[in-house]
Amino acid sequence: MLSASDRAALLAAVGEDGLVLDEGGRAAYETAARYGGGRAAAVVRPRTAEEVSAVVGHCVRNGLAFVPQSGNTGLALGSTPDASGTQVVLSLDRLRAPLAVDAADRTVEVGAGVRLSALNAALAEHDLCLPIDLGADPMIGGMVATNTGGARFLRYGDMRRHVLGLEVVLPDAEGTRLTLSAGLRKDNAQLALRHLFVGGFGAPGVVTRAVLEVHPRPRQTAAAILVPRDEAAVLDLLLAFEREAGPFLTAFEGMSRAAVVRALAHVPGLRDPFQGGEVPPYCVLVELTSSLSPREGRPGLADLLEDVLADLAEAPGGPLADALLGPPERMWALRHALSEGLRACGPVIGLDLSLRRADIPRFRAEAAAMLARDFPEFEACDFGHVADGGVHFNLVRREGGAAEPARAEQVREAVLALAVEGYGASFSGEHGLGRAVQASYDRFVSPLIQAYSAAVVGVFADASPAALRLGPPQ
Repeated sequence: MLSASDRAALLAAVGEDGLVLDEGGRAAYETAARYGGGRAAAVVRPRTAEEVSAVVGHCVRNGLAFVPQSGNTGLALGSTPDASGTQVVLSLDRLRAPLAVDAADRTVEVGAGVRLSALNAALAEHDLCLPIDLGADPMIGGMVATNTGGARFLRYGDMRRHVLGLEVVLPDAEGTRLTLSAGLRKDNAQLALRHLFVGGFGAPGVVTRAVLEVHPRPRQTAAAILVPRDEAAVLDLLLAFEREAGPFLTAFEGMSRAAVVRALAHVPGLRDPFQGGEVPPYCVLVELTSSLSPREGRPGLADLLEDVLADLAEAPGGPLADALLGPPERMWALRHALSEGLRACGPVIGLDLSLRRADIPRFRAEAAAMLARDFPEFEACDFGHVADGGVHFNLVRREGGAAEPARAEQVREAVLALAVEGYGASFSGEHGLGRAVQASYDRFVSPLIQAYSAAVVGVFADASPAALRLGPPQ
């Protein structure tokens, strides 16, 4: 619970409508997007950067732990309080200004509390977009803090690629506000400190505003689901599309049979692209996009896609066994339904891995063999961004229902050890850091790197936010 003095100070900073103390009002901010969560002493919802500064300064001066929270769509427990009931949730959900589009510069200045969908709706009026495709609708502040990637990373990159400038509030006794860069594409007049806050997970400071580079909206899209000759042929297909489709290739998403079968069985209205046939062991969604308008005499993307597929199908011993074409929205419907299909089968052990592209087939085969040998009650239902090495290696109990906590932790640790120690993988490819992966951070990140990371955060902070401990194990 908050002390009377803390309550009075926070109330003075954000007003009565910005301080949430009752249990019912706090619930949405205490509950994590997938599993877990905690209990907050209070939820504070500032409207401006000045109010964020006042809140942060008071918390630091008085030793009150706070957890920055954006859209609360993350999966690493980095934005929810722990179970102690002593932490304050600093929600950015009312920081919705500015939202100013500069179409000529192809940039947008946007508040940290603006959701991705709202930003893209505003950009659409100027025929622009922020082309980061996600399975959730996060807020911009959280996307910056976690350096969000997504399904179109292959073509457009992550948030770091798009952040030209930031406004941040430091976790010091003054709640210092910094403006990092003027939003220019080229600026070597100072250290690019903003990059320490992109992917900083809120530890070095709280993002309140960003200037982002945006892109012309696609005017043509073509997609297909590819069935490779075998899993080893997936990389050959990717290389062929990178060679033949070049900059038009925007997504190359792998999907395992186990994940697809569950989506088809449990997601209402989802159409079976295999038309009742057997789902292949592995398939790939490929997408081509272009901002060019279709013109007479200029081959369209659908033609380009069909030409590439024809060449692959006709190659003797080639990597393509089959290809299913259709409206892009229908192709993506299957990919976007995978997570929902898994959730319907019981608790999911979600591992957000990143590997070298060429290692993915070998890792998948070795992990499957290990599961069959040591953890036969679990099945891998994986999917991910093959082109950038991202694998969402999800584990589900074959018979459904909750796994014993000890057994679930054993299989999690076994897969992580195989990936990180056996293949040099990352245990958090794009989900970021938080309580859910603190043990992995302590285990797999060297003490020297942990110490340097903590030292960097310490430059900006009197006391870093309690949601993340960037440093050696205590």
